[in-house]
Amino acid sequence: MPVEGLRRPAWAEISQGAIRHNVAVMREVLGASAICGVVKANGYGHGARLAAATIADAGAAGLAVAIVDEGVELRDAGLTDPILLLAETPPETIIDALENRLTLTIGSLDGARCAAEAASSLGGRHSVHLKIDTGMHRMGIDARDLDTVLDALAASRSIVLEGIYTHFPVADSTYASDRAYCLEQLARFDESLARAAARGVSPALVHTANSAAALSLPESRRSMARVGLALYGHLPDPAMGTVLRERGLSLRPALSLHARVTAVRELDAGERPSYGRLRAMPARASVATVPFGYADGYPRRLFTAGAEVLINGRRHPLAGMVTMDQLVIDCDGAAVNVGDEVVLLGAQGDAVVSAEEWATWSGTITWEILCGVGARVPRVAVA
Repeated sequence: MPVEGLRRPAWAEISQGAIRHNVAVMREVLGASAICGVVKANGYGHGARLAAATIADAGAAGLAVAIVDEGVELRDAGLTDPILLLAETPPETIIDALENRLTLTIGSLDGARCAAEAASSLGGRHSVHLKIDTGMHRMGIDARDLDTVLDALAASRSIVLEGIYTHFPVADSTYASDRAYCLEQLARFDESLARAAARGVSPALVHTANSAAALSLPESRRSMARVGLALYGHLPDPAMGTVLRERGLSLRPALSLHARVTAVRELDAGERPSYGRLRAMPARASVATVPFGYADGYPRRLFTAGAEVLINGRRHPLAGMVTMDQLVIDCDGAAVNVGDEVVLLGAQGDAVVSAEEWATWSGTITWEILCGVGARVPRVAVA
C-alpha cells in the first residue's frame, strides 16, 4: 500500500456529489444502455475504492479495471459488483481472477483456451466477455477467428459468454473521417454479432461505447457503455458538450488539488529561485513555498508553460522550476501568509484552474493529468 502524506499539508478532494451527478447525467444520455463505470488507474487518479463505491452506489451496472490487482483491491474493499477486466489476463493469473469473481476479457484464441481450461479446473460458472478487434489493433480477436474462439470457449461448461465488445481509437475526434471510421468499426462488429447469433450465441451484454462514443455516437449505445472520463466530470473533447447543453445538462469535475503555504520569503530583483535558476525575479517580491511537486503529479513542464495556482482567489505564477516535493510561487505583490490554502487544480472563489488547462500547458490529454496524481497524495471524500 503506497504511503499517503497524511502529515503533510497537501491533499486531493474528491466530490462524491459530483461523481453521482455525472453518473446521473450519463444515464440520461444513454437511456436504456447500462453504465459500466471504468475505475482503472486508481479510479483515473480519484482513488479506486472511493470512486468505485461511489459510482456503484450511484447506479452503475458494473465496474471495469485494467489488471487483476485492481480488481482484487476492489474485492478486498468489500465491493460485490460485477468487475470486468478490460485487458486479457496472463495465463498464470487467470485462476486469481476467477477466484476473485472478476470477469475475463477474451482477446485471443490462446486466451480463450487458457480461460476454458482454468474455469474447468475450478468448476462452477465463470463469466467472460469476448473482445473483437475492429480497427484499434491493440487487443482483441480477428473476426476471422471468431468461430474457432467460440468453439474454444464452448469446450468448458464452466464458461459463460456474458458479453461481447469492441473499442474505438478515434471516438474522441470531431473529424468527419474519424466518425466514418467509427461507423466502419460498428459495421464490422455487427457482422461478428450476426455470425455469433447464427451459431446460437447472443451474449446479454453488448458494448462498444466509451465516454466519447456515448456522448457523440448514438449508434454505439448498445446494451451497455464503458464510461470513464465523463464520470469524473470531464469531456473527451469540448465539442461534445453540445450533446449535454441541448438537454440542459453538464458534467462536474470531481477532483481538486490543494495545499497550504509552508513558507514565505522576500527576494530581491534578479534572484533566481529553484533548480536551474531559470527565472529572474523582475522586482523585489515575496515568494511562497508550497508542498506539492512532480512526485505528486504536478508536471515539471507546467513551469515553462506558464502555469498558475490560486491563492486567496487570485492566480499566481510559478517563480521557479517544479521540484520533486515543492513549488515556489510568485506572490506577485499580494499578501500571502503561511497557512494560506493553495488550489493547484480546481476552484477557489470565482477563479478556476482546470485539468484541461493543465493538459494544454503540458501538451498532453486530460486523462494523463488525472491519472498522474501521485499515490502519496491523500484522497479526501467531500460532498
